[in-house]
Parts: sequence; C-alpha cells; structure tokens
Amino acid sequence: MRARDLGIAIGEGAPGPLNAITDVPGVRVGHATIVRGDGPLVVGDGPVRTGLTVIVPHEGDVWTEPVFAGAHTLNGNGELTGLEWIRETGLLAGAIAITNTHSVGVVRDALIAHAARAHAVGAEFWSLPVVGETYDGTLNDINGFHVRPEHVDAALAASAPGPVPEGGVGGGTGMICHEFKGGVGTSSRRLPEDRGGWTVGVLVQANYGRRGLLRVDGVPVGREIPTSEVPSPYRDRRRASPGRAGAGSIIIVVATDAPLLPGQCTRIAQRAGLGLARAGGVGATTSGDLFLCFSTGNRAIPQPEIEPLGDLVTTVRTVTDYALDPLFEATVEATEEAIVNALVAAETMTGRDGITAHALPKDRLLEVMAKYGRR
Repeated sequence: MRARDLGIAIGEGAPGPLNAITDVPGVRVGHATIVRGDGPLVVGDGPVRTGLTVIVPHEGDVWTEPVFAGAHTLNGNGELTGLEWIRETGLLAGAIAITNTHSVGVVRDALIAHAARAHAVGAEFWSLPVVGETYDGTLNDINGFHVRPEHVDAALAASAPGPVPEGGVGGGTGMICHEFKGGVGTSSRRLPEDRGGWTVGVLVQANYGRRGLLRVDGVPVGREIPTSEVPSPYRDRRRASPGRAGAGSIIIVVATDAPLLPGQCTRIAQRAGLGLARAGGVGATTSGDLFLCFSTGNRAIPQPEIEPLGDLVTTVRTVTDYALDPLFEATVEATEEAIVNALVAAETMTGRDGITAHALPKDRLLEVMAKYGRR
C-alpha cells in the first residue's frame, strides 16, 4: 500500500513507472530485515527489530567506477560515513548502506570486505564506504549488535531493480516517524522531455518528528490524528521507553540520471530538506538529517587515487544551472512523497518491553484528507 493507492498524489510532477529510486536506470536496492523475539529487553538476546538497506548506484563495478555526488547536512546529530572524501573529490565509489545507529561500524567494515573479495588479490583497491544510520533503540535491542556481516552480504545479493519494499523493512525495520511506525520509503519524478526527460529518485529512512507537525500534501494530519487517538510509542515512561517525541533522524538519498557536476549534486541534496520540511521535519537538535545526491549522468570517470592510462584529461557533461530548477522541484516532491510512502506502508510493530509503534491508520488518513478537500 502506497500513498497513490489511496488517491494521495503529492505535487505536480509525474512519477516514473515504479515511483521509486529504481526508476533511475541502473540503480538497485536490497534489504536485510531482522525480526525475532518478544517481551522484556535482554541485551544481546532481543527482542530484535532491525536490519539494513543498500543502494547500488549503477550496474557496473561501483567500487572502482565512481560517479559524481554531493551531500548536505541539515542537522548533524547523526552519521553518514565517507562524506569528507565525497566533499573533497565530488565522487561516490561503492554501495550506500543505511542501518541502525550502533551498527554503522560493522556495516562499513562488511562493505569493505565484500568489495575486497570482489577484486583480484593484489588489485589496487581501497574503499571509504557511505553508511548512514537512524536510531531504532525504542523498539530494538540496539546494544545487542544483531546486524552482522552476513546481513550486509544478503542485502547486496538481494539488491535489484524494480519495485522497492517499503515501511518496516531493511534499515527501516525498527524506525518511528511522527510517532507512527516509520521506516523506508521511496518515490520518483520524471521530467518532461522539454525539461530534459531526466529522472530523480529518492529513498528515505524516516525516523523523526513530533506527531503534531506531520503534514501530508499540506494537510495537518498529525494534528487531526493526535496521540490521544493513536498512542505514541513514547507515551509510557513506566516502560522506560527510550527517546522522546520529536527526536530521531532521517537519511535521504537522491539519485538522478541528469548529468550533474558535484556542486550541482550538493545543491540537489540541499533541496531534499525542503521536502522534509513540507512533511513536518524541522531539523530538531537531536535529529540527524543527512542527505546525499549522486548522478549517473557521467560514467567512466577515472578513480582519483589511481594514475590513469593515457590521457590525463577526461570529458564530462553537465546541465546548465537554469535546467536545475525542475530537478529541484522533482527532489522536493519525491522526498515528501517518499516520507508519506514510508508511513503508509509501515505496519504496527511491537518491540522491546511491549513498546508499540502504531501504523498511520489509512481510514483516518483518508477522512482527514477529504476534510481538507484533497479527495
């Protein structure tokens, strides 16, 4: 179930065929979801409500064929590894992974190990992978470190084009958004041919926000469905529920086949924050709001650390700055819709100590949208 299945269409732009980040040719997504156990928290035992999601930027050898990229930080209480090298060179080399806060290290190391195994012994190879996180400790035994290297391998093996599972899957398994069950969401926009015909795809791991701030297509859904109607997972302090309303984070990954330079990717990444704001995100002090944009519009870019064979000059293509405005709009719309898709797809989940994150009720959502003339 997605927003458009309910008749909710965000913005003016047209989505791609899948309305997903995988509408960008060559992009693949894979999940590893880990759910087991119920009842009181026993660190190292469970309950476990976690996982990871990988985004593979193109169909080639992503570890040795970089693409242009840029990043933006709205609020920095979070982690997205590898950004310093991206900011230095404007290049992304490797798969992107998103997991829980305390599993960043093992996922990063497992990505390097996976890449090393994929190349010949003695090959000139090194990696600074991009791994992001949001906190799932309200529902998950986060200090049990249940994400293992084999889960990274499984997510990479499962990565595929086509429809992307959303909601409480992969890295989004234990996530909470606007005090409803959150998780992974995706959306895309395809520009008209007279504006370039390029595709912008967005994937989010949404784990942020206070209930009253949630807006869907401008409608104050969070105010209309308060925590007195659908309880917040943070409501019962007697259960020592960690976190508080409004805390949490979001990772946003934007992909496009438009030929962009690194500085233009950075500008696109910034616009993801406007889509987040339209959904009700404010970049709270305790939120890690970290955004990455990569472009597959230039390929065969030399690795910066390896001496190229032959010519020391390479030719790249780029859109004019004037052509960026439709891409900005596409990014804003797709980001907002990806967040809504995460909420619509997510199902109610009970995690550690009986703490429950309730799904956004679809019947009430439709009633609220109709009240404000959106149906």
